Amino acid sequence: MKDVKVLGPGCKRCQTTQDMVLAQAERLGVPVHVEKVTDYAAIAGYGIASTPGIVIDGKVVHAGGLPKEDDIARWLTA
Repeated sequence: MKDVKVLGPGCKRCQTTQDMVLAQAERLGVPVHVEKVTDYAAIAGYGIASTPGIVIDGKVVHAGGLPKEDDIARWLTA
């Protein structure tokens, strides 16, 4: 199971990013546990200055703007 954290204050882009991750995981058949991280100190702890951010299994894979669906698929299957 992939541990995914979506980092951001809860804005529309952050919610869209979470929805994209869940949709790709379902499409690929990859089990995921998605956690929303909205605490600014926790987000800063990952070194992210621009949200939304995505952390998969402890590794920052994306920061700032909406990710591409192809990238999400690659991250989830890596």
